[in-house]
Amino acid sequence: MTGVPLKHQRISRILAREIRSGRRPAGDRLPGEHALAERFGVSRTTVRAALAELSEEGLITTRTGKGSYVLFDGRPPDEGLGWAAALALQGVESRVHTLAVRATHDSGLATELGLEKDAFVCVERTRELVADGTVVAYERSLLPPVSVIRELPDRGLGQDALPEVLQRAGLRPDHGEQRISGRRIDAHEAELLRRRPGDWFLHTRRTSRTTDGTFAEHHVSLLDPDHFRLALTFARPATESTP
Repeated sequence: MTGVPLKHQRISRILAREIRSGRRPAGDRLPGEHALAERFGVSRTTVRAALAELSEEGLITTRTGKGSYVLFDGRPPDEGLGWAAALALQGVESRVHTLAVRATHDSGLATELGLEKDAFVCVERTRELVADGTVVAYERSLLPPVSVIRELPDRGLGQDALPEVLQRAGLRPDHGEQRISGRRIDAHEAELLRRRPGDWFLHTRRTSRTTDGTFAEHHVSLLDPDHFRLALTFARPATESTP
């Protein structure tokens, strides 16, 4: 016989259903402990236990002094769409701030990518939540200075999404590689992200190429692990037939 769930388990299950159903979309701030305690007629200690259980399930994150928020993993973000579109599909409102759009040279990256020329157009941006202004990502894209793209340092990016810019430039990413790690941010990055130096962030490096292997984009991101989760999917290889 299944035991009767404890009070905090009952609360966490109700909130989990609301999150998974989309009633509480990714990025949504949960009511405070006092409001939840009143809603369910329990103590704040019981509410804290319920929130801890939701956190262990990966459904929410709690930030000291700011409250609890639904994580962005209701659906895996699709970087092919661009973060804004991917998050918008999950009901998360975010806005981007363009920090710089400039021509640059990087001989080390050119060598790493096997490019003949080391000229790039660099676009640096941060992304924050509309709900409370929390900066959740710092992004740097290095693009080939082909038509359309080489004009960006003079005219600016405006409201254009980078995937759209690449499309207009005739660069349609088809394949590539991505490396994912974690590291502590330095003082400059901490200032951009409004965090403390040494805070831990997810670090991604993605290089995209077109169907014929032409370089399209090298994208580097620092992602707040309280809000982004990176998932890998795999399939069992087909069994080879025996002669």
